[in-house]
Amino acid sequence: MPISAALAVFWLIWWVVLFAVLPWGIRSQQEGDATVPGTDPGAPAIPHLKWKLVWTTVVALAIFAGFYVVYVNQLVSLDFLASPFHFKQ
Repeated sequence: MPISAALAVFWLIWWVVLFAVLPWGIRSQQEGDATVPGTDPGAPAIPHLKWKLVWTTVVALAIFAGFYVVYVNQLVSLDFLASPFHFKQ
C-alpha cells in the first residue's frame, strides 16, 4: 500500500472515530448547574478535548492496524465481498 493511500485511510478512520469519541463523558452546563452567560445551556461544561484527541488517535491506530493486517495478508477479497450479492465476474 502506498504511503499516501495509508495516510488517506488513516485520516478517514481518524475523523470517523473523532465523531464517535466526542460525546464520551460530556455533561452539559445545564446538568452541571454552571451555565456561562451567553452560551447554550446544552454546551459542554468541560469538553476535555485534549484527552478526546488522544483517545481518537489511539482507537484510530488500533482500527487502522487491523485494516492494514487484513489488507497486507489479503484476508478479504473482492470475490468474498461480492458473494452475498451473487455478482459473477
